[in-house]
Amino acid sequence: MKILLVEDNEMNRDMLSRRLIRRGFEVAIAVDGRQGVEMASSEKPDLILMDMSLPEIDGWEATRLIKSNPETDSIPIMGLTAHAMAGDREKCLEAGCDEYGSKPVDFADLTEKIQKLVVGDAS
Repeated sequence: MKILLVEDNEMNRDMLSRRLIRRGFEVAIAVDGRQGVEMASSEKPDLILMDMSLPEIDGWEATRLIKSNPETDSIPIMGLTAHAMAGDREKCLEAGCDEYGSKPVDFADLTEKIQKLVVGDAS
């Protein structure tokens, strides 16, 4: 399974990508929202992990662009945010995300949500 990780923070990118690769996922990496939108089309990932605070185009807008493109609109997107404030989950879902996670990432929770999104039994 291929995951597109859209994350501008090098430490978060490195930690998450290494852990995902160890779990058997193929990982493509974008470092800003614009690159994330482009790579959603070129890489055709099974899932996108989208940081919501990104340079160029923020994760909110990148998600909207991906979900408005018929070529990429069916790719599940999980929004990740360090802000974790009341309403963030709803804001992520309104932007088009299929799921939401907070940072720092609870890896067990993340992998459980990934499985639900990709298998299609997310509620």
